[in-house]
Amino acid sequence: MPMQSSMTFSTIVALFSAMVVLASIPSVSVLAVSTKSATSGFIHGVFTTMGIVVGDIIFIIIAIWGLSLLAETMGSLGVLIKYLGSAYLILLGIGLCRSKSQDVETLEVIDTSLLSSFLTGLFITLGDQKATLFYLGFFPAFLDISKISYFDTGIIIAITTVAVGGVKLGYAFMANRARLLMSSKTRKGINIAAGCVMIAVGVFLVTKT
Repeated sequence: MPMQSSMTFSTIVALFSAMVVLASIPSVSVLAVSTKSATSGFIHGVFTTMGIVVGDIIFIIIAIWGLSLLAETMGSLGVLIKYLGSAYLILLGIGLCRSKSQDVETLEVIDTSLLSSFLTGLFITLGDQKATLFYLGFFPAFLDISKISYFDTGIIIAITTVAVGGVKLGYAFMANRARLLMSSKTRKGINIAAGCVMIAVGVFLVTKT
């Protein structure tokens, strides 16, 4: 692939706008970010968003580099990731349902929880095996995939990070603001509801075709 860019300013603006709109549509990832932020704080929403963005970047690179055939041949690995991710989310949901209100949080618990939040976002994204095919159909509307350069790939990754990450962080911020207005008793109920949501997301990922 050549180093020069084949993308114009108008193409970049159009792609960014489209990705912002797509990221804004209520979805499983939006639900996960909002849930994490509402139950554990804004920083957890940030890490969940990071996981989602990393997952999207992986699929975008696969799509741009024309590795759809490789993605198909790795179908068994994709299924394994899907099941592992689903099991992880279900266990996370059960943990939330059984959790008690914590007045003191140790640094170790916070670190583990941040990793958990990141993995939640990553597994939710990687669990969608149709994402690569979506991007393969989406990008040709904005640029010629056969002529894309490494520089173009970098631009697209940057657009994805800002557009998708920015929108999801907006959801995380709003969910966290709502959390701050809740009493501890209400938060306990929210934790149980959030746990049920995580379990439902895990079941959804494992059962969808």
